[in-house]
Amino acid sequence: MSARGVTRSTTLAAAACVAAIGIAGAQSPRPYRSNFDIKDYAITIDLPDTGSTVAITDVITVARTAPADTLVLDLLDLHVSRVTVEDRPVTFVQTPSEVHIPLPHPERRGMFHVAVSYGGAVTDGLIVRTDSAGRWTYFGDNWPNRARHWIASIDHPSDKATVTWRVLAPASETVVANGKLLGTKTVRDADGRDRTEWTWRESQPIPVYVMVIAAAPLVRYDLGDTDCGLAALQRCVPQYVYTAPEQKSFAPGPFARAGEIVQLFSSLVGPFPYEKLAHLQSSTRFGGMENASNIFYSDNAFRRGTMNDGLIAHETAHQWFGDAVTERDWPHLWLSEGFATYFAALWQRAARGDSAFRVEMSRMRRTVLADTIAVTKRPVIDTLETNLLALLNRNSYEKGGFVLHMLKAQVGEAAFFDALRHYYAAHRNATAVTDDLQHEMERASGERLDWFFNQWLRRPGYPEVTATWSFDSASHEVLVDVSQSDRFGRYRFPLTIAVIDSTGAAHRATVQMSDTSSAPMQVRISLAAAPASVVLDPDVELLARCTVTRR
Repeated sequence: MSARGVTRSTTLAAAACVAAIGIAGAQSPRPYRSNFDIKDYAITIDLPDTGSTVAITDVITVARTAPADTLVLDLLDLHVSRVTVEDRPVTFVQTPSEVHIPLPHPERRGMFHVAVSYGGAVTDGLIVRTDSAGRWTYFGDNWPNRARHWIASIDHPSDKATVTWRVLAPASETVVANGKLLGTKTVRDADGRDRTEWTWRESQPIPVYVMVIAAAPLVRYDLGDTDCGLAALQRCVPQYVYTAPEQKSFAPGPFARAGEIVQLFSSLVGPFPYEKLAHLQSSTRFGGMENASNIFYSDNAFRRGTMNDGLIAHETAHQWFGDAVTERDWPHLWLSEGFATYFAALWQRAARGDSAFRVEMSRMRRTVLADTIAVTKRPVIDTLETNLLALLNRNSYEKGGFVLHMLKAQVGEAAFFDALRHYYAAHRNATAVTDDLQHEMERASGERLDWFFNQWLRRPGYPEVTATWSFDSASHEVLVDVSQSDRFGRYRFPLTIAVIDSTGAAHRATVQMSDTSSAPMQVRISLAAAPASVVLDPDVELLARCTVTRR
């Protein structure tokens, strides 16, 4: 997702060395109701003509994977009126945050069908509001664990399931949901009103936080079939843009290159994982939200004309990283947000060239170095933070993205993308943690990478590098002494030094900085005359704060 207020400018000038990274302490993902695995949700929701009062029946197919006598579902705010197990009513217990449902034969593994009927006024998760024209709209907005406000579920990223949506809505509204539209039909309700029943089916397992519906007076613009020959479930990926009627002329606008974005990521990682890709003007607390096959963008981005292909690329990348391959637990959020941030930068490289890519990486680096809230105090893999919204920080986004950039430089581009393709294939429609990514990088590169993942992801901070230089006119050499501070501990990394002569040509050398020695490293670079300047990390490949001075 893209948090509101996060700028993704690609017009800033590239700088030499800047930025940071880190984290402390390995951990194992904690189990979350591991006795049960929900396989499928079939959710029927009756939306009102006005207001926020809904009626829902949630039919859950659940596997019991270990002995347990009670299925516990997350549910807030709404009142449960009836629960059945295998079509038989059972006595349940509803607490302020959960529904406890007894299951027979607690010692047996196996599948159960549980139906939960409930309703009331929705307060969150499903955003109910009137738009600027006074029309009622309904948009799912679940991240991180707000689905429990309206979906009886195991509301945690470790539990993924398929979902069928059956939505009864006023005939004036268009309904869009995850997956493929199976059909619509007109239904007359008890008050004699004609309503439309929409049925959508997502056939691939997804985390609950990206299970959503949209119901609003939306107008559809067809972007056509894209990614032909590179899709997982059919030959091509149909893409659409849905806007409010007033913004109909907005499309395709920045979505004109949406097909190219999907094709790039498919070629780099693997086939697009879902039945379609829809882009919606919506109500969401985020700038963009990567709901599977159904991306929701902030309403204002359409009304103010600020939508851009960088944001579209970020949210589209989440279809692979976050939706298809989901972080198993919240501390590994960088596997979603860091990937989406870096792949948006890779789109800049493909769309606008290497210079634009370096500009974007430089912006990311400056953003990390400027942060004093998360980067300098907390690791990327943050096992202590309990406020999940606080994880939407510079560690998860820019620092995580820059770690991938450095990892690519460390193992080489061929090994990097080979590892990503294997990582994606191994964990598609499932979950992963950072160790899974490390395993694939080590396999593809033949390198042990514990040191890399530990220093950049499991401790806070970043290297601080100082270089001083002088020119020896007798030997015609530039002498550069390089050292790093121990403010955040010492880091191991290659540092490229470029000496720029009077014609603008760069004379380069690379020194391997040590994480064990405090001794300065000296580099000698031959040059006929005194240089115009000395630059550290000219290609923007290192996350560090660098200072260069002449002696």
